[in-house]
Amino acid sequence: MSAPSADSARAALEALRSEISKAVVGQDAAVTGLVIALLCRGHVLLEGVPGVAKTLLVRSLAATLELDTKRVQFTPDLMPSDVTGSLIYDNRTAEFSFQPGPVFTNLLLADEINRTPPKTQASLLEAMEERQVSVEGTPRKLPDPFLVAATQNPVEYEGTYPLPEAQLDRFLLKLQIPLPSREEEVRVLTRHAEGFDPRDLTAAGVRPVAGPAELDAARSAVAKTAISPEVAGYVVDVCRATRESPSLSLGASPRGATALLSTARAWAWLAGRDYVTPDDVKALALPTLRHRLRLRPEAEMEGVTADSVITSLLAHVPVPR
Repeated sequence: MSAPSADSARAALEALRSEISKAVVGQDAAVTGLVIALLCRGHVLLEGVPGVAKTLLVRSLAATLELDTKRVQFTPDLMPSDVTGSLIYDNRTAEFSFQPGPVFTNLLLADEINRTPPKTQASLLEAMEERQVSVEGTPRKLPDPFLVAATQNPVEYEGTYPLPEAQLDRFLLKLQIPLPSREEEVRVLTRHAEGFDPRDLTAAGVRPVAGPAELDAARSAVAKTAISPEVAGYVVDVCRATRESPSLSLGASPRGATALLSTARAWAWLAGRDYVTPDDVKALALPTLRHRLRLRPEAEMEGVTADSVITSLLAHVPVPR
């Protein structure tokens, strides 16, 4: 069986939106963000209040891509081995055998990652960065594709361990999951009244429309998407401007610039182009950079947000012709 073409891979990934919409109302931007993360081999931080279908979104994405998915509820007493796995002593063989943890999956939903202590957060972030887990000195590779979708609640801070900047920087994108509009909320209630069960995606009609082959073809095509020196310079100028902003005590690092180039590239390819434009960079600047910036306390008190700083910088950094 021949590998799918770039065009058929793009069509399959575009079909994800309509397929996921059978289970999730709205949230097109979040779906696109998750697809971009898969194309860039990155991870996603989902921020939204409880009850906006973050878990359902990840489960629906896994169902449409025929990928394995697992969910871990992060709590203060969760240990690193509860995520990565551990060695279990077998009485019959008198030997230790490795019991894989939930991290051995394609799409891991790390629910409320900021509710667990830094030691457990770090064990997951090591798996994200290295794409392997080391237990008792033995490295074990994680499956490919591997994406962590970590959630955090933006309004509840009691009993939480906020992710430090160095760990936030490991996430490719931070996607904000908004509350639905009135019209969307009515559609949600209508579906539930008609018998929709979020635990049974098959009954909702969600079916696979793409798989690992399409994902591989898409990744190869994204890697060939052309980037001119002018666009690369524009990405650098935007990121350097964050480091000079008087509202910020921490700007985007070179890793942030690399991430912005990658996400703009994937966005351009999904839009049907084989080259990146400054508009692609602008389109992905907010989700790619917002979690990499730290506001000065005085700016925060004045109501300045990371998003407003980025938006202002995009309006002032010269755009290449």
